[in-house]
Amino acid sequence: MPGDLDASFVLVGSDASARTQPPSPVKPVRQPVKASGSIEFTPTLRDIPRVHPSLDDQYSPGSARSYAHDWSNVSTGGGIRIHGRHFVDEYGRVCGLRGVNLSGACKTPANHDDNTFPENPESVTFVGRPFPLDQAHEHFSRLRRWGLTFIRFLVTWEAIEHAGPGIYDKEYLAYVRELLSLLPRYGMTAFISVHQDVWSRYSGGSGAPAWTLDAVGLDIDALEETGAAWLGGMKGGGHVPDEVGLWPTGYHKLAASTMATCFWGGDMFAPKLLVDDQHGEKVPIQHFLQNCFLKSYEQLARAVGDLPGVCGFQMMNEPHPGYIRLQSLHSFDYNINLHLGPIPSAFQSFQLGAGHPTEVPVWTRSFPMPTKSTRREVLNKNGRKAWKENGPTGGKCLWEVHGVWGWDLKKDEGVVLRETYFRKHPVTGDEISWYEDCYFPLLKKWSDMVRSIVPKGKAEFVEAIPNEFCPTSWTKEHRLPNMVYAPHWYDLKALFERAFGEVTVNVQALARGTFLPKTLYWGQQGARDNYSLQIRNIVEGGYRSLGETPVVIGEIGIPMDMNRGEAFKSENFVFQSRMMDALMTALERSLVCFTLWNYNPHNSDSGGDHWNGENFSWFSGRRALPPSLLYYDQMAISLDNGGRILRSVVRPYAAKTAGIPLRFEYEPNTGSIVYEWSNPEEGTLAAELGDVDSNVTISKPPLNGHPKLLSRETEIFLPSLIALSREIIVKGLGPEDSYHYDEYRQTLFVVSKDTKPGKVHKMEVSLNPPLSHLFEINTFWSDHESKLMSALLMGGALVIFAFIVFLSPNPPGVRPL
Repeated sequence: MPGDLDASFVLVGSDASARTQPPSPVKPVRQPVKASGSIEFTPTLRDIPRVHPSLDDQYSPGSARSYAHDWSNVSTGGGIRIHGRHFVDEYGRVCGLRGVNLSGACKTPANHDDNTFPENPESVTFVGRPFPLDQAHEHFSRLRRWGLTFIRFLVTWEAIEHAGPGIYDKEYLAYVRELLSLLPRYGMTAFISVHQDVWSRYSGGSGAPAWTLDAVGLDIDALEETGAAWLGGMKGGGHVPDEVGLWPTGYHKLAASTMATCFWGGDMFAPKLLVDDQHGEKVPIQHFLQNCFLKSYEQLARAVGDLPGVCGFQMMNEPHPGYIRLQSLHSFDYNINLHLGPIPSAFQSFQLGAGHPTEVPVWTRSFPMPTKSTRREVLNKNGRKAWKENGPTGGKCLWEVHGVWGWDLKKDEGVVLRETYFRKHPVTGDEISWYEDCYFPLLKKWSDMVRSIVPKGKAEFVEAIPNEFCPTSWTKEHRLPNMVYAPHWYDLKALFERAFGEVTVNVQALARGTFLPKTLYWGQQGARDNYSLQIRNIVEGGYRSLGETPVVIGEIGIPMDMNRGEAFKSENFVFQSRMMDALMTALERSLVCFTLWNYNPHNSDSGGDHWNGENFSWFSGRRALPPSLLYYDQMAISLDNGGRILRSVVRPYAAKTAGIPLRFEYEPNTGSIVYEWSNPEEGTLAAELGDVDSNVTISKPPLNGHPKLLSRETEIFLPSLIALSREIIVKGLGPEDSYHYDEYRQTLFVVSKDTKPGKVHKMEVSLNPPLSHLFEINTFWSDHESKLMSALLMGGALVIFAFIVFLSPNPPGVRPL
């Protein structure tokens, strides 16, 4: 019998007829909300066949009774693992994982108060983030209906250790364990990402506890006044035009840059900073911070590492080097660091933090460059210090203590003493690499610690510095077991302007010096091609640096408040739909797994995601039906309420492929799909030998060395959101191939009979009637053809007229003599 969480999921029994006959539809059962999300039956490994029943010639598609987007052990034959660039299940099928970040709400505590922040940082609680346990059934059921069953679960260091070094929030860890233990019941799997932005909430972002700043000597109550951090977004701001997008500038302000520098490179750059550890012994600041971080992470790994629904861990979200490798104390690189609002240089930040009022440039939005310096403003007019008098630096700037700069008493001004301090090793003068000297060593310590705790086979997700390509220095000796490369991608122009229209820009190319006109794309087709090129660069860059390693786009998303929030008033989200479609098309063309940013139940139109003015969640709890009006199986259309732009988000995809994916295309205007995949070939996978093949691309993956296929059934998620009451038409399959669509399981099952190595399968799926159009797939030519043709005809007519006049012996109006 089906469990009460999913009336459309039935396990394979011993009856042979259940495996050889097409399954009859299982009617959805309306169920009341259950706080615990309990299930009547939990399958064990004994219930999992060693080989998939589709190898039987009498097998009918869909008879195994799994569903495409189910990553539980039963559906995958015992779990998923890494092989080359792919995730594969125990039947050897390539798994296409897609899901969401859960969620932006995890950045702030449940008892956060805009009006009192940053008071009482030790008393916060993250229990109930991303949502209370009694709401789990609703949200997990909704994500399952939408096929988004791959979760990037956000945890912050602050959530675990906010009360002080070595004091762990056991209640929070128990809450996270109970929540994540529910995932297999919904066919979900998750990897845990310890999240940070701009180091900490107390320096304008999220992540580290407040006591980490105190350990360095920073006064969290003085950071805003001294220009050491922008905290307006932590106090409910970030929504008005002058504040939108300000929070990333915190990365190169005094507080966040100092903390990141001490964390990653304190031994090199802050050797004089010794602090008391938990045992009262003086230790270097880098040792103190990293040791506390790893021990905190150890608590997390022990709490959830054994759960079957947890497939892996990520050490840190968007790591940032701080001042390390900073080329000049007098300016930041415009192409790397956002310039908006007051932007003090590192040297100016040092002076401000030391209590010296300082004039700094103020940057405003402009065109054609995103921003320009328009005026200057004196900050910290009251001369307040960012450093505690009773702190480890004695109230002095940490970088003044290390002789980076000083104050000339005679001239009453600051002076730079060591311009190259952060560019090279301060003692040896050797060139330094943040990756090789700072990041990789900690990454190895973290990996060793996690693998000593969790069961073998859990994946380890890593990423580079935001907006950078995968570094070539990530050579074999620096890679981790079961490594997954998990970069992020956003359209930085759209985020900066909070707008999307007919023109998109390849910011990736622009930042690397490409001539502006060459980076411009027109229309929806142009946006699709633009985003596809940029994401392909990221993915293939990962393959070139790391070899055959899986790539997961860990964050990608759109601002829902774009175009001045007009859609919230008009309810016309066409521009959001178009932008999300361009992103999703690019991801589909790149054949990568991904987790969208983000699903946030706390989102509202006016408050957004309630963090730094961001508004990225395409689901809003304020727009959803109350639980009393919901039902929870995969056909429950009531779960769609609260979702926006769902036609662009909820799309078909190849979830489990009995072969190697080659091409996937989906058109949301019609609902049509084109999918190609190949049977594996014999031979050894180059990645197993440690080789990196620079010629391998997305469209030409290695076909050899693949695990033995123990299934002939491919499972494609085909959402009932688009297929409901429509005829599913499948063309292109071989004459002996068969298929079956189960609307209640939202799965198109395809069984391929031809298992010849290298055989390429292609299928075309369409809907009858087709979907109604969401938007026009326009191009520059389609939009301007008539105008261009008119201009060409007029120009041609003028040329002909001039030619006739020039050749005529008697031009009009001139009499012969």
